[in-house]
Amino acid sequence: MTTILIYEDNIDYAQSLSAFFDMEKDLKVIGHYENPSEVATQIKEINPDVVIMDIDMPKMNGIEALKEIRKTDSEALVLMLTVFDDEDRIFESIQSGANGFLLKESKPKKIIDAIRDVVDGGAPMTGSVARKVLNQFNVIKPKEETIDLSKREKEILSFLVNGMSYKMIASACAISYHTVNAHIRKIYDKLHVSSATEAVAKAMKNRLI
Repeated sequence: MTTILIYEDNIDYAQSLSAFFDMEKDLKVIGHYENPSEVATQIKEINPDVVIMDIDMPKMNGIEALKEIRKTDSEALVLMLTVFDDEDRIFESIQSGANGFLLKESKPKKIIDAIRDVVDGGAPMTGSVARKVLNQFNVIKPKEETIDLSKREKEILSFLVNGMSYKMIASACAISYHTVNAHIRKIYDKLHVSSATEAVAKAMKNRLI
C-alpha cells in the first residue's frame, strides 16, 4: 500500500484527487494540508511514501517546502503539481530534489500512474515539462567532466531518460528488479546525484546517452 500526503490550498481539487486515489486498492491518502508551513514536522509524524506538492500556496510555497523536506531524513517521494510549467519553477524543483513534475491539467489517471511510476523509481513528467527540460539542456554547453559509465549502465540510464520504471527496465534487459536497482545506485554514485530526476537531467546535460 502506497501512502500519500497532499499539500494543496484548493480544497475542492484536493478532495477530488483524494477520491480518485482512494478508489485504487494500492493507494491510500493519509493526510491533506492547505499549506506546508509545518511540513518538516508533519512529514516526520505522518511518514508518507509519496507527497503531492502544489507549488503556489499561502505562507510557504511548494518549492520552499520541498527544500525543507530534503533537509530531513525523510525518504518521501515528492511529486510537484502545478498549473504553471515555466522553466524557472521546473529547474528549481528538480535541483531541490523533486521526484517528478506534473501539471494540474493532467487527468487523474495520469497522476495515479505517475505515483506508481515514482514508487518504482521513475521520474514522471508531463510531456510539455519534459520538452522544456530537453530544450533547456540542448542549449547548455556540457561541462567538461569525465563520467565513466559501463555499457550496461548507459543502457539502463537511457531507459530511465525515456521514463521507464525499474520493473520495465528489468524486463527490457532480462535482469532482476534488484539488479536494476544495484546498477542505478552505481549510476547515481558516478553522476554524483541522489534521484532519478537529477540523473535524467545530468544525462541530458552531459549527453551521456
